[in-house]
Amino acid sequence: MRNFSKMVSAEQKEEGLKLLVSGGSRAQKLVGIWLFGSAAWVFSMVVLGGLTRLTRSGLSMTEWKFTGTLPPFSDEEWLQEFDKYKQSPEFKRVNRGMKIEEFKFIYWMEYAHRMWGRALGVMFALPYSYFLHKGYITLRLGLRLSALFALGAGQGLIGWWMVKSGLEEPPSEYSQPRVSPYRLAAHLTSAFAIYCGLFWTALSVVMPEPPAESLTWVRGAAKVRRLALPISILVGLTAVSGAFVAGNDAGHAFNTFPKMGDTWIPGDIFEMKPLIRNFFENTATVQLDHRILATATLISVSILWWSTRKLEIHPAVRSVIGGAVGMATLQVTLGISTLLSYVPVSLGTAHQAGALTLLTFMLLLNHTVRRPSLSLLKSLPQVGKAH
Repeated sequence: MRNFSKMVSAEQKEEGLKLLVSGGSRAQKLVGIWLFGSAAWVFSMVVLGGLTRLTRSGLSMTEWKFTGTLPPFSDEEWLQEFDKYKQSPEFKRVNRGMKIEEFKFIYWMEYAHRMWGRALGVMFALPYSYFLHKGYITLRLGLRLSALFALGAGQGLIGWWMVKSGLEEPPSEYSQPRVSPYRLAAHLTSAFAIYCGLFWTALSVVMPEPPAESLTWVRGAAKVRRLALPISILVGLTAVSGAFVAGNDAGHAFNTFPKMGDTWIPGDIFEMKPLIRNFFENTATVQLDHRILATATLISVSILWWSTRKLEIHPAVRSVIGGAVGMATLQVTLGISTLLSYVPVSLGTAHQAGALTLLTFMLLLNHTVRRPSLSLLKSLPQVGKAH
């Protein structure tokens, strides 16, 4: 990213631009590093959240405080926490034979996830206050970052709202306790939205103008842009559908590929009433949706690459498209491997991280093909120099 931004910044002309950061190039660099670091922290939160879910640690803490609490240290404190967990449906139905040492593991996983999120809030707020004091943050950037900070603060509330649903008694005596798939999807989608907002803003800070050396390349970028945006939306929808797969434990069913069991389409995909519930609560339908969306994503990204092979575009844009194709292929491979292996923690976590990585490539692509400012367009030659 550093090399990429250096290459682009050499082409940028700031005249007439409304920059997000005031204070010169040093301020621009400092704010950019801070925002990329914040985005990376959110990325790690998503990965840690996946680990917490896959190790079934998310319901180990039965209470929540906005400011957080100290973990148990003495044997007596651990027994008190364990007694609280013993009252939960998960212990009664799934982990009745759990020992205190096993409980400590899942407790620490959930505790780490919560405290890592709170640490992100501090890591974001302190530099933000400093940059505001220095006068680096413009009004436009300040409003955007304040909205992202508020969304991040609300993410803790959404997380507890999600966990609370898993602490309630399941509707059937045969059902395993688990969080609401709707609330899990809301929690994951919110995390993705915060990440996208931070990453896009960081790119806008360090690269106020897209890479452009000629009008020919600008026209080529415009053609890429018409495909990049709908494909990005498809990538996002596929990720959200993955949240419903996780929320319904749908990855533990139909562990075959390409067929689902012995058939291509299970016969019970529309058995719930009203019909719309099947797309969010029916295990077979939810997994079928995710398979279709993932396949469509891979095909769409491949079409994007194929249709731009002979198009005159900036080398940076071509590199991002190639990276997106490679990541889409890897992500589908990870998804199939996770399914066939009955969702091991390592592959499941990698698959969740892969979804956010692919979305990162699509964000970067959309950012590099956006329309340049009028001042830059006026200064460009018709044809760029060869690379």
